[in-house]
Amino acid sequence: MRVSGLFPWSPTLLTLLALFLRCEADVNTEMQPGPLYRVVGSRLSISCSTSGFPNENSDKDFKFYMASPARPTHFLNIISTEDPDFGYARFLRRIEAGDISLTRVGPNSVIFEIKNLRKEDEGEYECSAVKPRSILNGVFSVKAVVKVIDNSLSVTSGESVTSLPRNEGEALTLTCQASTNTIQHVHLSFIWYLRKDGAEEAKPIISLDKDFTLTPGQGFEQRYREEAIRLDKLGDADYRLQMTKLELSDQGQIYCQAQEWIQDPDRSWYKIAEKDAEEITLTVKPKETSALAVSLSAENAVQEGKELLLSCSISAQNLAGRFFSVAWLWEGNELVRIGPTGILTVTAAYSDQERDGELRATRTENSKYQLRLKPVRTTHGGSYVCRAWPEERDQEGNFKQGGAQDSQPQVVRVSTAESGLSVKMENTLQIISQGEKLRLTCTVDGFKGPLSVAWQHKSVRSPLFSTIIDLSEDGVTEKAEAFAGREVRVTRSKMETFVFEMDQVAPTDSGIYECVVSEKQANGKTHSKFQSANVTVKAIESLVRVILKSRDHGVTVGENAHLMCKVTSPRVPMTLTWSVQKEDSNINTIVVLYSNGSISWSGDQHRYQVEVNSQENTLDVMHSLKILSASHREAGTYQCRVSVFLGKVHKKIPPSNQLKVMVNNPVSELALVSKPTITQSINTDIQIVCKVTSATPKPSLYEVLWELQQEAGNKTVLSSDRNALVTFGTQIEENDSRRISMRRTAEPAFELTIRQARLSDKGLYVCKVVEYLQDPQGEWYFLSDKTTTTNLDVTEPDTNLSIDKKELEVNVSIAEDFSIPCVITEQSSNESQFQVTWFWQKGAEAKPIYTAYRNSTLQPSTENIAVRYGHPLPGQFDLKVKTDAENSGVYFCEVEEWLYSHPYGWRKLAVEKSGNLTVNVDAEGRVNALSGPECMAPIWIAIFAMTVLTLLFVIMILVWRMCKKKTSGGNNSTLWVEQVPLNGKS
Repeated sequence: MRVSGLFPWSPTLLTLLALFLRCEADVNTEMQPGPLYRVVGSRLSISCSTSGFPNENSDKDFKFYMASPARPTHFLNIISTEDPDFGYARFLRRIEAGDISLTRVGPNSVIFEIKNLRKEDEGEYECSAVKPRSILNGVFSVKAVVKVIDNSLSVTSGESVTSLPRNEGEALTLTCQASTNTIQHVHLSFIWYLRKDGAEEAKPIISLDKDFTLTPGQGFEQRYREEAIRLDKLGDADYRLQMTKLELSDQGQIYCQAQEWIQDPDRSWYKIAEKDAEEITLTVKPKETSALAVSLSAENAVQEGKELLLSCSISAQNLAGRFFSVAWLWEGNELVRIGPTGILTVTAAYSDQERDGELRATRTENSKYQLRLKPVRTTHGGSYVCRAWPEERDQEGNFKQGGAQDSQPQVVRVSTAESGLSVKMENTLQIISQGEKLRLTCTVDGFKGPLSVAWQHKSVRSPLFSTIIDLSEDGVTEKAEAFAGREVRVTRSKMETFVFEMDQVAPTDSGIYECVVSEKQANGKTHSKFQSANVTVKAIESLVRVILKSRDHGVTVGENAHLMCKVTSPRVPMTLTWSVQKEDSNINTIVVLYSNGSISWSGDQHRYQVEVNSQENTLDVMHSLKILSASHREAGTYQCRVSVFLGKVHKKIPPSNQLKVMVNNPVSELALVSKPTITQSINTDIQIVCKVTSATPKPSLYEVLWELQQEAGNKTVLSSDRNALVTFGTQIEENDSRRISMRRTAEPAFELTIRQARLSDKGLYVCKVVEYLQDPQGEWYFLSDKTTTTNLDVTEPDTNLSIDKKELEVNVSIAEDFSIPCVITEQSSNESQFQVTWFWQKGAEAKPIYTAYRNSTLQPSTENIAVRYGHPLPGQFDLKVKTDAENSGVYFCEVEEWLYSHPYGWRKLAVEKSGNLTVNVDAEGRVNALSGPECMAPIWIAIFAMTVLTLLFVIMILVWRMCKKKTSGGNNSTLWVEQVPLNGKS
């Protein structure tokens, strides 16, 4: 292979230089930092990745080693991606069983996994990226310590039974205990599961995750919002599930599950243990078709001393022929009951009232029951419920009680008529945000005696009020147990003003709030007045809006991109996270801005800038992310995420819209030019120049490819990468690669040289040039390619063979030779070779007498004529013939021109014939040679006359010579003809 360029370097030096340049970037290998705490029997998963290799898309090989605490410097082979027999025997058995695996998740990353961790697996683990010979610098090996601890997670059910029968609509309460003795800092998550009858998998009812966030399971969301399902943590280890109204779909196996989580050094949470409690079979019986419907009616407000009438109505099928028991309950406590036979039963606490005539219960009709309290007292105020039971009588006359059915609660308030007490609530309609402080002010007027106040709350979906906090007449406050952990205060800023405050409100705090003010009168009685306010607490999720936008979605390499994340939110602590997702990866965090002002960078800090601007008189905060000198690495889909902190509660807000940032290459200004057509003869050297006339105004490198397009197909001649390393196409034979080369000039231009051109070289030559630029991170990227073409025509020389055909006159005697010259006056090429054949024609048939081949081989064709061959000058061939009486006739020569061309070899270009030479030899040895046809009578006559005169002249000279010899005494001589043997050599 030939490499030509600006410098006369050998191919080996160029290759080494290219490898050196490609290895400037250091290799970096990373894995999860340790120590990693895992539980015996759990799964161990360690990710390992590498970067900085020249070819990021090729698969890299990894090896994992392990050293036990007993021998910390002795690392054992575990598993490798390139060698299945890499591991030691103790690991190979587990690898074959699938307990240990190494899975490739991308060209540059793997995940090492042990499914069932053993105590002996504790130690230091090393991940090593296999180092190629061509790369010298970088980090190829990293280590992390793994600690294997015992499983101390304990989960037990608080129920002593394994089966619970319940009726549809009834309430269910279950408890579980979960605890751990793990020394390390861990969090527990807790889940209640229900495996419905016929289902293979259990589904979560409600869960409390490791961040103390409650989440209802799929299908239970509406019941959770209606507070029909609750999960409460009681103390350190007890978790209580409450379902207020069971449905038929709740039937199945219920159990609780606890999960133990530990935070790794990279601040990610990892589940190290999981345990389930024993299952409890829940059977939910459907309501009978003859189920009761119970309703209660009463006046909401009654003056003290008046009569309180509580009317209870029941409805059921076949009501006339059935028996029922009916009872009235106050604040959940039963007051009085009418049995199936009409017998009245009063609880001991109210038996005195019955004797005083204050309490009376009667059955007025089959479905009508009444309870009268007279005179009513202020202490009789509260919530009343009517409860009914169906009673079935057996053959012996005994009653069997069925399921109870309650009416909706009815709240009755008793006020003192003679008091002038009045209560006014400020801001009776409030809408506040989650996490804010609720403040209600209650103003009292017309009072004379000591005052006490109770603040009560009724949620939107609850019919009952519950007390939040009391302020006694002595100024002592008492919070209800349900609000013991809440920041709740009631103050009396003035004699007539009571202020209620509750911090960090949640959506569940929405509802009606009542300020119940009680005045203690001089007669010892208490007179109460109340006023209410409707409060709506909006969930923080509905108040926070995150919108991501940008002025420039697409930027050119090297330009800045500006992203703006607009956050509209109440003034609460929040954390904002910028992330990007590239096409071939997961979501990657760039930077996190915490509520305390600290910043944590996960991406390349030098590539980004962040800025926060709060806008005055609005709830908007503008977060800006600027991408500095963007490269293709920064291209991707960007998103900003917000988390808010409400006290100890961490709320994740739905993320912003995704915004795709495209980093475009600059517009290529590359332009090429070459000769459109080149025509040249074979066996000559040809240069095809592909010249760059304009380029992008940045430092550029070029990748060049020469392609030959012919009718038989297209093929790559050679290519040169941006480092000037030349490679021939696979279809180029070795002998062709020796005569084809390319070099670069400083213009720049790319010269393709073809030496000793052949006919097979002709075709359309395409020069394709790719321009490479360097981005701000030093990575090379290419622009669109440009092409130019040159049509090469390789021709053979024109046929220009010409032989001298002028007349020749030869006068020889029998004793002398006569010459038949064959002179080439013009030829097609300097590389031509010739084959000459002389012919003798006597009569109608011409016979070859001698041939001189182009390879210097001589071949006489007849034995009747003695000849001698000569080649005195280039382009001149002579054949000497010895004079003989039989040699008379017509002589001429025929010349063939031959030229060598690849791949056809020697080819005959032309054939030319000389003029005729007529030779006459008389009996006396005279030779007359005339050139021209015999039919030319005048010429022949002239020739004949000249011949006679010549013969006479010759005879006279011979006679004179003979006489002279006689006079001198010399010997007698005779004429002779030399016979040249026809051996083909001159």
